[in-house]
Amino acid sequence: MLIKKYLFAFAFLLLAQITRASSILIPMDDQQKDHLKSYGIAFWTLKNGEAVDWLLNYRGGSFMMKYAKALEDECKIRGVSYEVIADAKATEIATEVSDPSVNMDLVKLEKAPKMAVYSPKNKLPWDDAVTLVLKYAEIPYDVVYDEEVIRGDLAKYDWLHMHHEDFTGQFSKFYGAYKYTQWYNDDVKAQNAMAAKLGFKKVSQMKLAVAQHIRDFCSGGGFLFAMCSATDTFDIALSAANTDICENMFDGDGADPNAQQKLDFTQTFAFQNFTLDQNPFSHQFADIDVTPTRQVDRTRDFFTLFDFSAKWDVVPSMLTQDHDKVIKGFMGLTTAYNKIKLKPGITIMGEMKTGNEARYIHGEFGKGQWTFYGGHDPEDYQHAVGDPPTDLKLHPNSPGYRLILNNVLFPAAKKKKQKT
Repeated sequence: MLIKKYLFAFAFLLLAQITRASSILIPMDDQQKDHLKSYGIAFWTLKNGEAVDWLLNYRGGSFMMKYAKALEDECKIRGVSYEVIADAKATEIATEVSDPSVNMDLVKLEKAPKMAVYSPKNKLPWDDAVTLVLKYAEIPYDVVYDEEVIRGDLAKYDWLHMHHEDFTGQFSKFYGAYKYTQWYNDDVKAQNAMAAKLGFKKVSQMKLAVAQHIRDFCSGGGFLFAMCSATDTFDIALSAANTDICENMFDGDGADPNAQQKLDFTQTFAFQNFTLDQNPFSHQFADIDVTPTRQVDRTRDFFTLFDFSAKWDVVPSMLTQDHDKVIKGFMGLTTAYNKIKLKPGITIMGEMKTGNEARYIHGEFGKGQWTFYGGHDPEDYQHAVGDPPTDLKLHPNSPGYRLILNNVLFPAAKKKKQKT
């Protein structure tokens, strides 16, 4: 009987504590069991109509939201570490991060962005790090490709991702290495068929039109995130709108011998004054990417995130939230950017100083914003064609993948005005 009384008293005290609890804090420092799924919890909260406070530079960029039993249960189901905190503690945290003397801030995330991933419908022998992490974090998205973009479907979305893609129409310049493989020839056939269906004579013309639609999406207020070869080939395609940079094996006729002189750098997002690599057997598109020239041993391949002012440089602060400021390097068809090819005003958020290379950059275009992230897969140093996909269950705390997910949540705070 006495035991029952103690159990009842304990249950009453526990209920009273939960009743007084105002918030759930999801720590994003070393106390978090699964950093990647934590973003999914934040997105889930937004999808359910509740706001999320993103505590910049507080315990690794933690999240705080109004307490709900369903939210607590969701954290348990997904294996996300959380703390139930009372109203006084939540107020104390808010006061601490708003203190002018500390490099912290509170950004309120208001509405889950509508997500789209630009990805081919046919199966290719490589994986997309962004779709891998979106699935792992349980963040919903739609897949769009050339047909959907050309018909104007991007207007439905707030956020668009592009990964291992070639907007120049040279099929990732895989001709030299893979021209006899079935997957390569199937892809060429599918791309040509889609170009014809959409009324284009060449794949390069279709990809240019797609790039221009994506440019307009961003200019109109959309958020663009790109990785690997989608970053530099996007700008190259836009700059080459008035010329032909594709050789005969790609589009049936030769490239314009004066193509380099006809590039228009006023059309690009991030890069300027670059020189095309017009060798069709090279994996290089231009001297934007430093992959062929970098001499970096894998054991010393790291890049460092900049430490921005959370109260004054709100946007880059959001995009660099991490529990680690030194990130393992990783390669891709496009690995890193030559700093001297960046346009003025581009924000470098991650760099390897010794190699004079930028790895993670951000900028504005029209009313929208974009982020480019070099490399293919943050947890697979040199992901080769045909390699199996990365199992993120083995990397739930990946700092490199966290940078991707910062960009996923970023549009939810788009009403936040930059301080001047």
